[in-house]
Amino acid sequence: MRHTSWITPGLLACLALGLSAGEEKMTDDKKPPTFGPPNPAEWQPLPDFTDEFEASTLDTAKWHPNNPEWQGRQPGWFSPNNVAAGDGKLHITMKKESLPGLPPGYHTYTCGAVKSKTAVLYGFFEVKARAMNSRGSSAFWFYSSTPTWWTEIDVFEIGAGAPKHKRAVHMNVHVFVTPEDGKKHWDKSSTWEAPFDLAADYHVYALEWDKREIKWYVDGIVRRTSPNTHWYQPLFLNFDSETMPDWFGLPEEGTLPSTFSIEYVRAWQKKADVKP
Repeated sequence: MRHTSWITPGLLACLALGLSAGEEKMTDDKKPPTFGPPNPAEWQPLPDFTDEFEASTLDTAKWHPNNPEWQGRQPGWFSPNNVAAGDGKLHITMKKESLPGLPPGYHTYTCGAVKSKTAVLYGFFEVKARAMNSRGSSAFWFYSSTPTWWTEIDVFEIGAGAPKHKRAVHMNVHVFVTPEDGKKHWDKSSTWEAPFDLAADYHVYALEWDKREIKWYVDGIVRRTSPNTHWYQPLFLNFDSETMPDWFGLPEEGTLPSTFSIEYVRAWQKKADVKP
């Protein structure tokens, strides 16, 4: 479903200067970290997208234990058995296993996905998570796909066990179909290099999204800022583990099973954006 673009040499050069393409900005540890939305009095909680994962099972009133629209990036198949809540966390596991009766193209690996049951337009979304220590992708993203309107925001895609990606937080936006432009896929990607191993511990990742701007945070500090030019439709919140054979390479058997763990997801919306 999703397509990941390689970062061009020109964009890498821009990132080295602290800037990304166009009017975007990449930032660094210049300010003290803050958690939760800025100017808290302007926001109100979004219960449908907030979960401390303290129950022993996934709250199926809020979440699908899979992605009803997508079976996974081949060859890894999304198995509901790889999604579990426990010890105050959501765990999404990747395994090396071959299950009988899988659709053509799916084999050797099973992965997992969790998708919100409702969509949201704009907000501040914060998760505390630890990426898998394998070549599998640990991802937190938003999308909605209809025949006339399909856009996506990737808060992070992390291949913490892949060479050259161990500390890379990949952040992206996609446009696949819009009412104005029809079917014309393009994306705008950036990468922030962390000063730590992303699979070694939990870190806090957040997205701030409104009609003017999109901001990506890691550990309470803005790492990327981009103008909002196309992301005006309600989107579904997603967590998943995926095989990324063309980007991270397929996981080695000795690194599996590996688990992407989320301690919490918390969400707010600006009071000015809440419809009466």
